[in-house]
Amino acid sequence: MEFEESVKSVAAKVADLKDSIETEEATKTAFIMPFIGQVLGYDVFNPTEVVPEFTADVGVKKGEKVDYALVLDEQVQILIECKKVGAQLSLENASQLYRYFATTRARIGVLTNGQVWNFYMDIDEPNRMDSKPFLVLDLLDIDETILPELKKLTKPAFDIESIASSAEELKYVGALKRAVSDEFKEPSDDFVKLLAAHVYDGAFRQTVMDKFRPLVEKALKRFLSDQVNDRLKTALGADDIKVGPAAEDETDDAADEQNDDTEDDGIVTTEEEIAAYRIIKAIACSEVDPARITMRDAKKYCAIFLDDNNRKPVARLFFNTKQKYIGLFDAEKKCERRPIDDLNGIYAFAEEIRSEVRRIES
Repeated sequence: MEFEESVKSVAAKVADLKDSIETEEATKTAFIMPFIGQVLGYDVFNPTEVVPEFTADVGVKKGEKVDYALVLDEQVQILIECKKVGAQLSLENASQLYRYFATTRARIGVLTNGQVWNFYMDIDEPNRMDSKPFLVLDLLDIDETILPELKKLTKPAFDIESIASSAEELKYVGALKRAVSDEFKEPSDDFVKLLAAHVYDGAFRQTVMDKFRPLVEKALKRFLSDQVNDRLKTALGADDIKVGPAAEDETDDAADEQNDDTEDDGIVTTEEEIAAYRIIKAIACSEVDPARITMRDAKKYCAIFLDDNNRKPVARLFFNTKQKYIGLFDAEKKCERRPIDDLNGIYAFAEEIRSEVRRIES
C-alpha cells in the first residue's frame, strides 16, 4: 500500500470508530498500533522493533514506563506516549516521555491520542525535548503538505539528519500556520484590535470590541471564500459558476434555502464540486449546448441549471457531508437524493440527467 493510502486508511478507521472508543487501551489497539504498523512501517508483533511498556530508569525514579519504543538498527529511535482518543495533548500529561527523552538516544518523541500525533525533537536544546512539536498530524484534518516530512519518520525512509535539518522550519511554520488558523476561526482581542485599527480611529473600549468582533469574523470568512473561489475560477475557467442563493423555485426546500442563503458567508466552491459540475455538463451536452449548463453554489448544495434559470433545475450536488449525494428531479420537480461513493458515481445517473434536460426543453 502506498504511504499516502496507508495514512488515509488509518484516518478512515479513526473517523468510523472514534465515538465508540472509551479507554486508552482500546485507543492503542484500534488506532495507534495500526498507525505504527501501516504508516510508520514497524512490525508491531516483533518486540525487538516495537517495545511496549518500555522501561528506563530516570534518576531516582525507577520503573517508569513509556507506552512504546520503536527500535531501528538496535537503537531506540522513537518514543511514543499514548492517551485516550479525544484526550487533550499536553506535555504535562506526558512527563515520562519528557524525562525518557533525556535518558535514551531517541531523537523523536511522540505524544498521541490516536487521532492527533504530535512529533517532538530537541531543536532548542540538545537532549532536551522541545515544549512544542515540530510536526502535528490530525488524522481527521490531514494537512497533505506535511506528508513528505512524515514519510521521513517511517522505518524504510528513516533519516534523522534529514529530519533534523527541516524540523526547525517545520516547527515554526507549522505553529504560525496553526496560529493563523485559530485567529480565522476565533479572532483574539489583539487580532481584532490590529485589524480594526486600520478602519477605526477612536478609543478602543469594550463596546467597540463587541462591535468589531463579529465584523472581523465576517470579513475573514468572506476573504477566505473569495480567495478560494477566485483561484478555482481562474484555474478552471469557471466564469459560469456563481456563489449565492441557489434556488428560488417551488421545490420542497426552496423556502428554507431562501432563508439560509441570503448572504454568501462561508460558501466555498470546492474542487470536487467543480469537477462534478463538469461531469454533469459533459453528460448534458448530448442534449443541449454545454454553455447553457450553469452552476450556483450555496451553503447546503450546488445547484445545476439550464440557462442559469432557477426554474430549470437539472441536478443538485450535496457534498457538504461525509456521504455525497446527487439530487435528481422528477416530473413534479421534486428533488430526490441519490448516494454516490465518488465522482464516477455520477455517470450511473447519466440517462436521468439527460432525461431531465429533455423534459425542461420540451
